[in-house]
Amino acid sequence: MKSPIPWYTIGLVVAWYSSNIGVLLLNKYLLSNYGYKYPVFLTMCHMSACSLLSYVAIAWMKVVPMQNIASKTQFVKISMLSVVFCFSVVCGNVSLRFIPVSFNQAIGATTPFFTAVFAYVMIKRRESWITYVTLIPVVTGVIIATGGEPSFHLLGFIMCVSATAGRALKSVVQDILLSSEEEKLNSMNLLLYMAPIAVVFLLPATLLMEDNVFEITVALARQDSKIVWYLLFNSSLAYFVNLTNFLVTKHTSALTLQVLGNAKGAVAVVVSILIFKNPISFIGMAGYCLTVIGVVLYSEAKKKYR
Repeated sequence: MKSPIPWYTIGLVVAWYSSNIGVLLLNKYLLSNYGYKYPVFLTMCHMSACSLLSYVAIAWMKVVPMQNIASKTQFVKISMLSVVFCFSVVCGNVSLRFIPVSFNQAIGATTPFFTAVFAYVMIKRRESWITYVTLIPVVTGVIIATGGEPSFHLLGFIMCVSATAGRALKSVVQDILLSSEEEKLNSMNLLLYMAPIAVVFLLPATLLMEDNVFEITVALARQDSKIVWYLLFNSSLAYFVNLTNFLVTKHTSALTLQVLGNAKGAVAVVVSILIFKNPISFIGMAGYCLTVIGVVLYSEAKKKYR
């Protein structure tokens, strides 16, 4: 007897891919093609939407049970995580002003390398030697892709590497700070608390780093009302990235999630090239492919030798 087609799970995966790739491409369009050069304010819009929609999803729609912050210590830990999270997202958005999505994704694929480094330095977590060997193609691939990137921009490259390192640092810091069973929060509740804290940090940063951005945005909206819809849609997508990621994790196996995650970056690269028509080179694409192969080998090695 044939098992029924899991249409619900397929729909979740499609929604996850669409929201992930959609927010990435729209960020690129706004910050580069459209000329809206305010990545910190854009990040604050994302976090504001995540704050509001997280509360609606958890408090009203009961997507997951609400978990309360148990102590001041836990609140401080979540605040520290939020700072690292903000740093990563802002750097990623800044990078999209200067480098194409394809190169951004190639650098982003090196997250396992930074995670392994931070885990070893901060908590002395050692992996098997073969796991470390698989990181060689991860790093080598990005070096090759960087050398063959026609649209290379030094600041964009530095910001993207910083964003990738920030994502890795957040995952390690999260393991350290929220390691006890009493303090563990699922990803949706963690976002519920991190997002408003992020807004508190990002507001003064926006005022200091992006002078008159509120007045400029209002003036721009009077000239072109589409910017309002772009910002609202983009900010909502930023929340749905987190929601769909949580739901896909819940409804698929770890192996399926791993395969889907590796493929997502490749799909984003192809779609971005088709839309933005940024120049690519054979060397750059070969480097990216080598990095993806390294990430797959790293995931397999971690699973086998842990």
